[in-house]
Amino acid sequence: MTIVLSTPTADGAREAMAALREWQHDEAPMQLHPGDIGWNYRFGTAETHAVLRTWSRDGHILAVAMQDSPTLVRMTVAPDAFHDEDLARQLVQDFSLPERGVLPEGTVSVEAPQGLLLHDLLTQEGWDVDNPWTPLFRDLAEPVEDPGVRIEEIGLEQAQDFADVLRSAFNSTRPTREYRHRMSAAPFYADARCLGIYDDQGNPGAVVTVWSAGPGKPGLVEPMGVHAEHRGHGYGRAITVAGAAALRELGSSSVRVCTPSSNVGGIATYRAAGFTERPQIADRIRRTCLTP
Repeated sequence: MTIVLSTPTADGAREAMAALREWQHDEAPMQLHPGDIGWNYRFGTAETHAVLRTWSRDGHILAVAMQDSPTLVRMTVAPDAFHDEDLARQLVQDFSLPERGVLPEGTVSVEAPQGLLLHDLLTQEGWDVDNPWTPLFRDLAEPVEDPGVRIEEIGLEQAQDFADVLRSAFNSTRPTREYRHRMSAAPFYADARCLGIYDDQGNPGAVVTVWSAGPGKPGLVEPMGVHAEHRGHGYGRAITVAGAAALRELGSSSVRVCTPSSNVGGIATYRAAGFTERPQIADRIRRTCLTP
């Protein structure tokens, strides 16, 4: 049967995220998580729907992708389709041909979970391996320790605190209070938690957003940041531990995060919060436009 590439509507976006939730499990490699799409809603609902793509056969979603930037697509496929040759060949064509509307000409990248047949086909087409990333996981079978600091939920009323910490943490002017408001429009946002650390003067020092994929599924940390004026106090570890505890309360089986391997400080923070490193992974990169 024909595999259909689509840009989903609002209902389709919810269906795509529901599929991603179903596909998450603790033994799965690091892959696109519904929380990744939930975090993208900070740019707006219409903007998020415009960067989503699904591949379906006979009405069933086989793969979901999100254009994380104009030249980067993050994607995954259904667990029983990792070695589906028809799907893999369709994906290679859609990633390689700009007229398909997935990636433009020139240097582009694809983030895909390890173990996909897609990787073999991309190698045959001359796609290279980009810089390494380090996945980190923490099992949530046992109770999570007390973070040892004052933790508060970051609601809509604290949206400016959320933006201020992220602007400082990532040295960026992009985060705004609207980020927090727009995120709340994401499908399944009721299964997410946004938390903050406040000092004795009531100043926000760190924030984290964690996304559940449902009971018995791994949750995601996206994003976590510490205000530049509050570094050196262990806030990164503490807010991550608090996020893990929130996910456990939501029924998550584990929590995962992925960061560039060059981010030595970030990896150390996650390790201090009880995460363990998994083997490095890397995006696939096409440095010039190739003709399939």
